[in-house]
Amino acid sequence: MSPRREKEAETCEISGCDEEAVRSIPSGKLKSALPDMSIDKERGRMRICKKHYREYKKATKEDRELHRLSWK
Repeated sequence: MSPRREKEAETCEISGCDEEAVRSIPSGKLKSALPDMSIDKERGRMRICKKHYREYKKATKEDRELHRLSWK
């Protein structure tokens, strides 16, 4: 058995942000929700900090509500 490695603190992948990342979001969704952000990745998932996650949630709030309503 291999010893467990300690998880390194990852930083936010938005350009110019050095805060600790708390969430991982697909880069395509992030780019469509926040087009003014400087996002370098084209594919895959991006690690983002709490501040940028809040901005993402606010930008996608209406879409998420409409999606939930379609389930009923």
